Amino acid sequence: MDNQTSNFIKDIMIKDLESGKHDKIVTRFPPEPNGYLHIGHAKSIILNFGLADDFNGLTNLRFDDTNPLKEDIEYVNSIKEDVKWLGFEWDDLLFASNYFEEMYNRAVLLIKKGLAYVDDLSADEIREYRGTLTEPGKESPYRDRSIEENLDLFERMRAGEFSNGEKVLRAKIDMASPNINLRDPVIYRISHATHHNTGDKWCIYPMYAFAHPLEDAIEGVTHSICTIEFEDQRPLYNWVVEQCEMENTPQQIEFGRLNLTNTVMSKRKLKQLVDEGFVDGWDDPRMPTISGMRRRGFTPESIRAFVRETAVTKNNATVDVEMLEHFVREDLKLKAPRTMGIINPLKVVITNYPEGQIELLDAEINPENPDMGMRKIPFSREIYIEQDDFMENPPAKYFRLFPGNEVRLKHAYFIKCEEIVKDADGKVVELRCTYDPETKSGTGFTGRKVKGTIHWVEATHAVPAEFRLYEPLILDETEEEEGTTFLDKVNPNSLEVHQGYVEPNMKESQPHDKFQFFRHGYFNVDPKDTSYGEKLVFNQIVSLKSSFKL
Repeated sequence: MDNQTSNFIKDIMIKDLESGKHDKIVTRFPPEPNGYLHIGHAKSIILNFGLADDFNGLTNLRFDDTNPLKEDIEYVNSIKEDVKWLGFEWDDLLFASNYFEEMYNRAVLLIKKGLAYVDDLSADEIREYRGTLTEPGKESPYRDRSIEENLDLFERMRAGEFSNGEKVLRAKIDMASPNINLRDPVIYRISHATHHNTGDKWCIYPMYAFAHPLEDAIEGVTHSICTIEFEDQRPLYNWVVEQCEMENTPQQIEFGRLNLTNTVMSKRKLKQLVDEGFVDGWDDPRMPTISGMRRRGFTPESIRAFVRETAVTKNNATVDVEMLEHFVREDLKLKAPRTMGIINPLKVVITNYPEGQIELLDAEINPENPDMGMRKIPFSREIYIEQDDFMENPPAKYFRLFPGNEVRLKHAYFIKCEEIVKDADGKVVELRCTYDPETKSGTGFTGRKVKGTIHWVEATHAVPAEFRLYEPLILDETEEEEGTTFLDKVNPNSLEVHQGYVEPNMKESQPHDKFQFFRHGYFNVDPKDTSYGEKLVFNQIVSLKSSFKL
C-alpha cells in the first residue's frame, strides 16, 4: 500500500500468516450494484486491493446483488470501470447471485437444525416485536413451528405460492439478546422481481446480513474488511458462518469510514440530488462519485495518494476536502502543460503594433518540468485579457492594467493603457494600448520594471471555449436543523459557467486532457460535453493554491 506501511488490519494479517492460520491472504471488494461508487468506496477499494498486494494475495470483485428491486447492470458496469480506473485488477469477478442455490441449501440446513423458521408477521410487526436497546424483544407466535412445517413452507415460498411480504424466513437465535442484530433476524424475503443476473429463476432472496458471510466463506476470503457500522453485525456474521457449517472461516474486521468536509457521502442523498435535478447525473463534476471526480479531472494517482495518507483506524474521520485537492495539485504540477485561457474576455487593441502581423512567441510547456519542451503562441495587434485585469479607478496597490499604467504580457511585451472604449451603458468593452518592442520576453531587457504581469490570448486565432468553475456542492456538512433537509444546504453557486478563449494550440485537445491555466488553476477537458473540433469545455479541477498543509 505504498506509504501506508502500517495499520492495524495489516498487523492482524501479519500475525495470521506468521501463526500459520492462513497461508495466503484473500480479500474482496463487495459493492452492492444499486448506485455509483464514491470517494468513500475508494478507500475500501484501495485498502482491500492494496493489502492483498502487500502479501501477494488475491482480491475478488464480488457484487452483493441480493436485492433485485434496487440493482441494475448499469451499476455493475460503472463499478467495474471505477475499480479499473483507480488502477486495480481483480483476480475473480463474482456475483452473490451465483451462490443462491447454495445459500438456499444452507438456509434449509438451519431449518433442519431448528435454527430457522418461517414467520407470518408483517414487517411492521417484526419491527414492533424486536424490542429496543433497553427492552428485550418478544417472540413471534410462529417461532415454534415444527421443522417439517418450516421446510414445507420455505419450499413453497421458493415455488412462488406466496405474495411479497406474506412470509419471511428468520434465524432463531435470541430475542432477549442485548445485540438487536441477533433477535431472530430475517434471512430470506419474498420478492417477485426480475434479477439482473438470474432473471426470474428466484422469487425469494437472501438478506445481505445472511448472504454476505456465506459469500466470504464460499470464496475462501480470509479477512472481510468493512466499515465500522458493521461492527454490531459481526456476531451475526460469525453465527451464520458457524451454524451453516462453512468449511472456511473468514474474519470480519471493521475500519472507520472516510468522510469529507462539505461533501455528501450518503448514497440515498446522492441519488436524491440526481433524481431531483440538482446535478447533471451521477457523473456531474460536483459529485463525490468516482465517475464525477474522473469527469472533473481528478487523477487515480491523486486519489490513491490521498487515501493512503488518511489513517486506517477504528474511528470514523472527517477529512478536509482541501487535503484531497492538495494531492491532485501535487500529481499534476509536473504533468500538466501550462497554457493561457481567458475566462471573462476584454478585448485589447495594441494601436502601434503592425496591422495584419502575426508573431510567434516562445513559451515553456511546463517550467517545473523542462523536459516537456517549448510551445509557440501567436501575438498580434488584437488580444483578449481578463476583465478582472483592468480597473478604471483602481485601489492602492493594484498593479494590473489601468489608464496610464504599464504591465507585462506573459511571454510577450510591456503594454500601456492609453484609452478606454465603452458601450452605450457605460460598460468597458475595449482597451486601446501601446506596446514597447524593446521589452520582448527573453531578450534580457532591463531598462525598467513593471509590477504586474497578466495573461492573454491572441484574438484572431483564439479558440472559443466554455469554462466551468466549481464551488462545494454543500455549504455546510453539519446535521440538518429541524424543519430542513440537506437540500436546503445545496450551494446555488456550486457551478459557474463562462464563455472565453484559449490558445490556438488547444484546438485539438482530447477528452480528459489536463492543463494548468495561468492564474486560474488546473482544468480537464470535459469528456461528455466536448465536441471534437466544434466545442471545447473545460472543468476546473482545483485552483492553483491552497492554505492546506500536510
